Amino acid sequence: MDQKQKRLMDGIVIPAHPLALTDDKEIDVRRQKALTRYYIDSGVGGIAVGVHTTQFEIRDPKHSLFEPVLKCVMDEINHYSNKDEMICIAGICGETDQAINEARIANALGYDYGLLSFGGLNHMTEEELLQHSRKVGEHIKIFGFYLQTSVGGRDLSYNFWREFAEIPSVHAIKVAPFNRYKTLDVVKAVCESSRHQEIALYTGNDDHIILDLLENYKFHINNQMISKRFSGGLLGQWAVWTRKAVDLLEEIKTYRNTQHIPISLLENNNNLTEANAAVFDAENDFKGCISGIHYVLKKQGLMENISCLNDEESLSPGQAAKLDKVMSTYPSLTDDAFVKENLNNWLKETI
Repeated sequence: MDQKQKRLMDGIVIPAHPLALTDDKEIDVRRQKALTRYYIDSGVGGIAVGVHTTQFEIRDPKHSLFEPVLKCVMDEINHYSNKDEMICIAGICGETDQAINEARIANALGYDYGLLSFGGLNHMTEEELLQHSRKVGEHIKIFGFYLQTSVGGRDLSYNFWREFAEIPSVHAIKVAPFNRYKTLDVVKAVCESSRHQEIALYTGNDDHIILDLLENYKFHINNQMISKRFSGGLLGQWAVWTRKAVDLLEEIKTYRNTQHIPISLLENNNNLTEANAAVFDAENDFKGCISGIHYVLKKQGLMENISCLNDEESLSPGQAAKLDKVMSTYPSLTDDAFVKENLNNWLKETI
């Protein structure tokens, strides 16, 4: 196991990197780099680019932004930090030929893992998805992804995840079905696999972050007790208030092996879930989830606007008011002071 895989197993914060756009729907390079600097200075251990939060439309031929966005972020990581200490993850999706091409691009740019999405592949059987995964895994290390159905994912069986965990190129799985039963399917499937000690589990359940990270799952398998935790999180929610997310994960780690979890931490779980409901627009089936992230970052000055490549993606009616309310109600969740202190430096053209 190499050093990056060990760090992934130990647990890190991985924000899903948003896409900063100009009013003309081009990459706002200055703001895109500022976001990357913000995440690095927040103390994250990794960054995920080209994922749902970055907008799947970057792959649309009329935009053709997949490679430019990945390159922009990677160039800034190389310039602004020690690349050897940052785990870089690229979103991979589409039919097998497209996914392989994206994996090759990501690998050539220096990305460590490919977050493999099965969105849009409902026509494939689960066996075909496994074959698809094996083929993509020949070109990049795989970070599996159980995406919730509300934003384009599909339901997958326990048996699928059991077989998926045996694929040698699979090194981690982001579990984000927003469903406790399906989350348990993945955890138990990995525990039953021969590779349970080689695969890191990361929560993507933005509605259950703290409890996912606190829980220790235990199963009786072949006359022995196998346990597994979510090492860390790869989350759209952690694209905002990221400095506080880093502090939160470190706090959680101090309590993982104790019997005394503070009530305040459990109460914070509910507060964070309420905040996420506003950010992700849960009331409207997550229609405004990307715009909600943009709204918070714009309020902090990190983004110029809340534009998305898809003109139909915007805040839902009343969502801005909900966001303003949770930010004023739970200021301890935000990192406004940290952003204000560093914003001018992050926005410099060169450093």
